[in-house]
Amino acid sequence: MKRSQSIKTKILGYALLALATTLCAADINQPAVHITTQYIDAKISVNYPGFESLSVDSLGKEHFPLVPMIAPARPWRPIEGIQQGSQVEYRRPGAKRSVTPRWAIEIRMKELILKSHWSADDPPEPLVLNADANVCHLTLLGLLETNGSIRLPSIMHFPDQGSFQMSAHPDDAGALGYSATRKNVKITFPAATQEHPQLTYHLKVTAIYPKIPNIDADPRFDGFRRDWLNIFQINPVRRLLSNNSGSDSCGYCYFEYADIAKDTPPLSGGLTAMDMVRQTLDRIIAGAIVCGMPGYTQGQEDHPQATADTLPSFLISAEEYVQATHDEGWLATNYDRIKLWADQMLATDTDGDGLIKYVASGNSNSWPDGRPPLRPSNWWDTIGFGHEDAYANALAYRALVGMAQLAQQTGHADDQAHYRAAADRLKTVYFTIFYDPATGVLAGWRSANGQLHDYYFPWVSGIAIHYGLVPADKANGIMDRLLAKMREVDYTNFSLGLPGNLIPVARKDYAHHVLRYGGGTNEDGSDGFQIYENGGATACFAYFTLAALYDLGRIQDGDRILFPMLDAFTKGDFQGFGDNHMSKDWKTWNGEPHGYEGLLNDNYYALLAVMDRERALKKAVVWPPIN
Repeated sequence: MKRSQSIKTKILGYALLALATTLCAADINQPAVHITTQYIDAKISVNYPGFESLSVDSLGKEHFPLVPMIAPARPWRPIEGIQQGSQVEYRRPGAKRSVTPRWAIEIRMKELILKSHWSADDPPEPLVLNADANVCHLTLLGLLETNGSIRLPSIMHFPDQGSFQMSAHPDDAGALGYSATRKNVKITFPAATQEHPQLTYHLKVTAIYPKIPNIDADPRFDGFRRDWLNIFQINPVRRLLSNNSGSDSCGYCYFEYADIAKDTPPLSGGLTAMDMVRQTLDRIIAGAIVCGMPGYTQGQEDHPQATADTLPSFLISAEEYVQATHDEGWLATNYDRIKLWADQMLATDTDGDGLIKYVASGNSNSWPDGRPPLRPSNWWDTIGFGHEDAYANALAYRALVGMAQLAQQTGHADDQAHYRAAADRLKTVYFTIFYDPATGVLAGWRSANGQLHDYYFPWVSGIAIHYGLVPADKANGIMDRLLAKMREVDYTNFSLGLPGNLIPVARKDYAHHVLRYGGGTNEDGSDGFQIYENGGATACFAYFTLAALYDLGRIQDGDRILFPMLDAFTKGDFQGFGDNHMSKDWKTWNGEPHGYEGLLNDNYYALLAVMDRERALKKAVVWPPIN
């Protein structure tokens, strides 16, 4: 049999007997049964029903970064684990092999099958996968119960590796237990019961990504194909899409999830990525408080006002959901709440110039030492963005155009005219306010005292160009200046992503004056430069630079950045921790990690640029895409 068609089995530390191997594990921790196919690599414990490690390659190329599973606490229930070919069966010690095992784990080429059998004299325990999140931020994707459990069918996704489509027979077997912290992710498969004496879980390997001609045969896109779902991480405690399964849910990120969900094929058994976006929006509408909103940080009210990018993100997500699903019933039910978000956003324009505002002045030297008591106005929450924020106003423009569309769909003609006029007013003043003639690019913010604050933020100019807020005759010149500045500062290693700023943010404009987070003691900010958000390299927000280049037909310039990043995605270089115990979502320009999340899913928004590239190759770009 050829290797590509074989299932390789090996038992570590002892000989494989011809028919079966029986191990009694009441007192001794016996070595695992190791079964490998092109798609699955499993070390199956014989000491308890479960795995010592489990990895998947959804592309069938035997790419198996080790994902260790944490063993259940001792003492283990006495059991005999018996290997029968590619299956391991679990019975009470001394039971005949003719007795149906209380659990059996079977590995097929592209499928993992978990079978549970109930009997009165040997009732089964649940089977638990407890993954080490420091290595892989495993997540379940699906619809949640109020206790955080996940209904089937659902997806079990291994970031940087691939996914399992999960279902159960019988269909009414119940939900999977799901819990997560920053250290571990635990998934519990309930055992068969007297009510359901036979219970089978099917976990089928799948690769879910947008179908683009010719990429399946091009290994440069392997990271795109394995990682497309990486941006989706559900925190079971918060019951929301989050930074990762054990981290915060940030409202200002929801539009990223919706943008990726829009292009995501169906997940499993009728489940879609947009179902998860709706589920998250429903929680917000019901009153959930998330990062970026007042009241989120207990004991320290660092968001007296929603950050300037939070309400636009909610609005964009809602509009994307409606346009992708045509769920007019949801829109009709929730229109008043969505409208409230838009009105609250517009109410921050206190001087009537057409731009939304934030409560922090953004003035230089307005940020005290240490952790800021008031967070800046957007996602980049250690840099002193405030007052009139170029990035947040770009999102606001897109949100207003979308809100006008929702008003039209629901027959609210006056609202449609109102939000369209607000969008047009914002667009009219945007470039004049934020363009910095001294650098030839857009500044990050204009503070309350009227000053521009410009540190060559590539993503700020990128989003403005991508959203059509830059005049057509100015866009290429701005990108020329940014690319020239990258060459000038000798930033060339695009496998790290892109820096958020190409020159140091001065201390007077940095909000978090702690070196660990890029806030140095030098007045020019040079001692904190390349650390975390102060010029650290990341794939986060690199999408906007890439999208602008592809919008402008600059495929070669875009590819010089995109393909090294795709190679890094293939290698899993944005997940996990380095030798310095900091995570790889942020790095210095020489590759030293400076993050803390372990997996920060905003990095994977950059994969959306592959779609923009495809449109550019087809010369099918409609620029600007928002008008």
